[in-house]
Amino acid sequence: MDKSMSLPEAASVVVIGGGVMGCSVLYHLAKMGVKDVVLLERKQLTCGTTWHSAAQVRQLRSSNNMTELIKYSTELYAGLEAETGQSTGWIKTGSLVLATNEDRFTFIKRQASLAKLFNVETHIIDQSEAAEMWPMMNADDVVGAIYSPDDGRVNPSDLCVALIKGAKANGARVFEDSEVTGFDIENGRVAAVRTEHGDIKCEKVVNCAGLWGRRIGEMAGVTVPLYACEHFYLLTKAIKGMGAHLPTLADHDNYLYMRDEVGGLLAGCFEPNAKGIALDKLPHDFAFDLLNEDWDHFEPMMINALHRIPALETAEVRMLLNGPESFTPDGNFLIGEAPEVGGFFVGCGMNSVGIAAGGGMGKALAQWVVADEAPMDLWSVDIRRFARFSANERMLSKRVPEMMGLHYVVGYPGRELESARGVRRSALHDRLAQSGAQFGLRMGWERADWFAEDGDPVPPPLKYGEPGWHDAVGRECFAARNGVALFDQSSFAKLLLQGPDAEAVLQRLCANNVAVEPGQVVYTAMLNDRGGMESDFTAFRLAGDRYMLITGSSQPVRDKNWIEKNLLDGEFVTLTDITSSLAVLSIMGPKSRTLLQRLTDTDMGNDTFPMFTSREISLGYATVRAARLSYVGELGWELYVPVEMAAGLYDELMAAGEDLGLRNAGMLALGSLRVEKGYRSWGHDITPDETPLEAGLGFAVKLKTDIAFKGRQAIEEQKQEGLNQRLVHFKVVDPSLHLLGHEPILQHDKVIGQVTSAAYSHTLGACAAMGYIQLNGKNPGQIIGEGNFKIEYAAKTYPAEAALEPLFDPKGEHIRC
Repeated sequence: MDKSMSLPEAASVVVIGGGVMGCSVLYHLAKMGVKDVVLLERKQLTCGTTWHSAAQVRQLRSSNNMTELIKYSTELYAGLEAETGQSTGWIKTGSLVLATNEDRFTFIKRQASLAKLFNVETHIIDQSEAAEMWPMMNADDVVGAIYSPDDGRVNPSDLCVALIKGAKANGARVFEDSEVTGFDIENGRVAAVRTEHGDIKCEKVVNCAGLWGRRIGEMAGVTVPLYACEHFYLLTKAIKGMGAHLPTLADHDNYLYMRDEVGGLLAGCFEPNAKGIALDKLPHDFAFDLLNEDWDHFEPMMINALHRIPALETAEVRMLLNGPESFTPDGNFLIGEAPEVGGFFVGCGMNSVGIAAGGGMGKALAQWVVADEAPMDLWSVDIRRFARFSANERMLSKRVPEMMGLHYVVGYPGRELESARGVRRSALHDRLAQSGAQFGLRMGWERADWFAEDGDPVPPPLKYGEPGWHDAVGRECFAARNGVALFDQSSFAKLLLQGPDAEAVLQRLCANNVAVEPGQVVYTAMLNDRGGMESDFTAFRLAGDRYMLITGSSQPVRDKNWIEKNLLDGEFVTLTDITSSLAVLSIMGPKSRTLLQRLTDTDMGNDTFPMFTSREISLGYATVRAARLSYVGELGWELYVPVEMAAGLYDELMAAGEDLGLRNAGMLALGSLRVEKGYRSWGHDITPDETPLEAGLGFAVKLKTDIAFKGRQAIEEQKQEGLNQRLVHFKVVDPSLHLLGHEPILQHDKVIGQVTSAAYSHTLGACAAMGYIQLNGKNPGQIIGEGNFKIEYAAKTYPAEAALEPLFDPKGEHIRC
């Protein structure tokens, strides 16, 4: 394809990789009118992993945006033939997901509840109905299933041909046998792509190189945390009685997916003992190739398949296909502009669902390339959720096979990964471990989730309903509400912004007014042009030309990148990630002042140390920056202490607080306390798709000033036109129900919104939640006044009480005592 043509000297965008993602990005860029778009493929189109994909398209995902993008894939694949004359092989077969135990049934019923939110037709069916849809299936152990009629499958090679035809019809060019060998980077931006046949000057690059995506990234100094695993599926010859175009069969309790294939059976797996493979084990010219069959490895899956489809026992095997595919450390895609190099975009790590996601993800990434801003909330797949250490090959070789092995497991609350642990530890890690800390992972950090005592189940059983850590978290919440608790929040990300233009930069990028005196602390969001919240943080003004920004553990790469790419020419600031230099000990509870006063001569009283102030104080033997803040809704301080002093200060605090009942507390207690208090969490309750007005955070927007800031016009227009949705607080009436988040919210038995955060409130004695409801032209107070709210959990509804104000201490009296 264009083999006889020489490469152009320049292009506006160069797409690297001719698999489904590269073809889709090229197609959508061309359809959007982007001129001089080029695709480079090292060998031939689809020669990597796309050609051997099982090519199933299941629409329902865990979020609305992900689901909408895959729904778009189905519409695109069904309509490409009419546009291009090339069939994609799209067949709407539907999908059938089985449950063989009650926990799996709860899991898929939760999916069915989500389907109502996302307008995906889904039906909960019983054993007999499932058996009727798949007559050759042994359904004896099936307890239930869900059926989605609009799912389907496609022919991957034909799909890519259709996308390329559509792209070329709109001016795009494709060059096969054109291997990329490097990049020219100028002033922090990509300037050219080097190939074996010459260089192409360009403004932007999109790395869709699949298996080779990490290698391509390394050439530009870009972190692309990918690793390959062997992926198996069995193909048989025709089986008598096998129907045609049956629903794709998902038997996840047995780690299997199945479908009919030319009269026979295709049976693939995501086995728990997945096999990783380093790229240096593959030939350099690997194309349309497969790995060796491994029947010993596949045998347990074969036994499972024989149980589900007894006719397989006498079927004639065509082949056991073993193809390498690329996976990420958390099982989500890698999409977006790389933080290290401007104009270098990534669309890799499709985790074996590239065909399903390719159409929608290709469109979203193309929009991102054109607008230099994500078109919607794509944080779950944003490449900026990873840091440089995330591409450590030794860590990837352990973590990625584990993630592949978890592809089909039940999504129990509290499941933690086991591989590559202990990568990032706070200075207090060992002390917390000795105190019974049970650790969870966030951005590589080991964080204490809860603290076990004698009688607590360790490890706790994974299950739905009341978790094994319920009583332990209750103890910690009680201490924070009635006494004093210590939270190790050292994983908080800390960015130091300094320079003569520091205030001007933040005033332009932040929704709240940060032009405060040194020693003041401001809560603020950064908005996109749609008014959505790209991040939120607390800004500590340390001096006239210096701020410390405290943001979420998973957000430092994203936030740093957002600020840097929005700097104007001539603005002089430096931005440094100082997370590792400071530990954070949060002392929270009504007795926190008493505790701290025992170790300092500084007056910690309200008049001398009011809310939203910070200052350096001597505390014990340490010098710390104490900030009068609280994420739990009680009197408290966050103590920012040099890492080398953290352990000593911790020991002094624990000794001084013994008679006050000072207790270690973890992230689960913090989550429970902040939900009942109504404190928002970025990535859950606030995202790039929600505005501060919708989130009830209008108090943190400087509309009363004449200061221009990014997103101001959108907020002003929304304020004038009115809101379409509003964040609301809920308490479930049934005290036995434990919500997990993302559940549908109903009023008068109609779906009107979705839960964004939920946690059992030990203060209220029932589950508390936050979520957005659609207003449909009504006032939020009017809707709440109508009552009759319910929350749906696993296809069953439960009454709930709603309020605009927080459920606990709505006037904020506790925090100011």
